[in-house]
Amino acid sequence: MKTNCTGMDTRLADLLLDPDRAPAKVKAHVDACEHCRAELAELQATIALLDTWKNPEPSPYFLSRLDARMREQREADPASWIERLRARFVYGPHTHVRPLAAMALTVMLLIGGGTYLGVTNWDQTANLPRQDAVVHDLQTLDSNAQLLDQLETLSSNNENGD
Repeated sequence: MKTNCTGMDTRLADLLLDPDRAPAKVKAHVDACEHCRAELAELQATIALLDTWKNPEPSPYFLSRLDARMREQREADPASWIERLRARFVYGPHTHVRPLAAMALTVMLLIGGGTYLGVTNWDQTANLPRQDAVVHDLQTLDSNAQLLDQLETLSSNNENGD
């Protein structure tokens, strides 16, 4: 019987690390599929082997030897100007790097902002959509008609009030 093992790699890892939370569908697939069962057995053997491994104890003189080698590298004369520059950045004090980085970032922002303003042409006015002459004339007549109505209302109120 052929089974579909697509995507089972991550599900096997989940089954290996937390078997209680693994879906029943995954467990049933592993029980039915010989390939996935063998893969799970290999993963379990690898984890068991890793559990038996003991890390080596570090040498008690490791840090002192590392400090001595760093001091030797700092004091050694570099061969070329590139090596001297590299040594200054790697082994020298890093207090001078931050102001230089801040200044470089400021210059880049100023150049980028100026370029953006130059590209977008902010000084140009927006082109308004062109209206047809007929629409404009009708709008003018409408506003004039409203104005005439308001003036007639005012004049009739003044005549009645006098």
